[in-house]
Amino acid sequence: MFNVIRIASVALGVACLAGAAQAQTKAWPTRPVTMIVPLPPGGAVDILARVLAEPMQKALGQPVLVENVAGAGSSIGVDRVARAAPDGYTLGFGTWANYIVAGAVYPVKYDLVRDFEPVSLVADAPYWIVARNNLPGKTMAEFLSWLRDNPGKASAGTVGEGSGSHICDIYLQTKAHVSFQNVPYRGGAPALQDLMAGQIDFMCDLGANTLPVVRGGQIRALAVMAQKRWFAAPEVPTIEEMGMPGLFLSAWSGVWAPKGAPQEAISKLNAAVRTALADPSVHARLTQLGQEPFPADRLSPGALAAFQKQELDKWVPLIKAAGIKVE
Repeated sequence: MFNVIRIASVALGVACLAGAAQAQTKAWPTRPVTMIVPLPPGGAVDILARVLAEPMQKALGQPVLVENVAGAGSSIGVDRVARAAPDGYTLGFGTWANYIVAGAVYPVKYDLVRDFEPVSLVADAPYWIVARNNLPGKTMAEFLSWLRDNPGKASAGTVGEGSGSHICDIYLQTKAHVSFQNVPYRGGAPALQDLMAGQIDFMCDLGANTLPVVRGGQIRALAVMAQKRWFAAPEVPTIEEMGMPGLFLSAWSGVWAPKGAPQEAISKLNAAVRTALADPSVHARLTQLGQEPFPADRLSPGALAAFQKQELDKWVPLIKAAGIKVE
C-alpha cells in the first residue's frame, strides 16, 4: 500500500512539474492586446491605429483592441501606457504630437525615454504651408520675403496652444527669422474656413487635412516641410527647394510598450507591425490617408528609439524657449 501511495505521489509531482514547464514555455501572447490611442475616436490617429490593429491581430493570433483615452492634449492616454503592467499586453499608439510635444507642453509625470519601450515606427505624414489664394507672392521664397517686409502683420491660423500648427508657426518664425500673428481656433475646420474666406493669411497644417481644398483650388500650397516631395502632391516643392534647408516637420507615428516589457513580446509586436505594413491592402489604405509607411530598414525598435531621441533634442528646446505651457 505504501509503495502505491509513493508511486502516485511521484506521478503527481511529475505531472505538476510538466504543467509548470508547459506554462512557462507557452508562447506570448495568450490573451488580447490593448492598443491605447490618446485621442477621441474617429480622428486621423484613431483611424490609422485601427488600420494597423487588424493585420497585427492576425499576425499575433490574438485580438488587438483599440482603446481611446483622450484628454490633456493626449498626455492622459500616454500616461496610461507608462503606468500599465510591463507585460506586453498594453501598447501605446501615437504621433509626434503625442509622444514628443505633449510631454513638453503639459505637466506630465512620465518620461518619454525612461518609461517606454520602443516597438516600431509606422508611417510619416508631412506638414505644409498653405495660404489664401490672393496672398502676395506665388512661391514660398516670395512669401517669406513678404513676411520679412511686413513684420507682425500677417496672420496664421492655429488649432490652440501647443498644437502641431502652433509649434510649426514658432518653428517657422525661429528658423526663417520672420514674425506674424498667431490666431487660435478651437479646431482645424473653422481655421480652414477662415483661410478659404481670406480672413487669415496662411496656415501650417498637416498635408492630408487640407489636400482636398488645395486640389479644389480654394487655397494654395506653398511648400511641403519635408526633405523630399510628398507622394500625394508631387507638384508642390519642398521647403528645402524654396531655400530653407532643414525646416522639416511631420506627424510621424509609432508604437510603444511600457518600460520593462518582455523582449519576446517586443520582438513579436515588432514583427506584427512589419507584417501589417508589408500588406498591400494596408499600404494602399495608408496612402489614401496621406500616410507613407516607413521603409523596412527603419522599423526596428532601435530605429524608433534613435529617431525619438533626435526629435526630442530638436523640439523640446524650441518649445521651452518659446515658453509654451498648458496647464
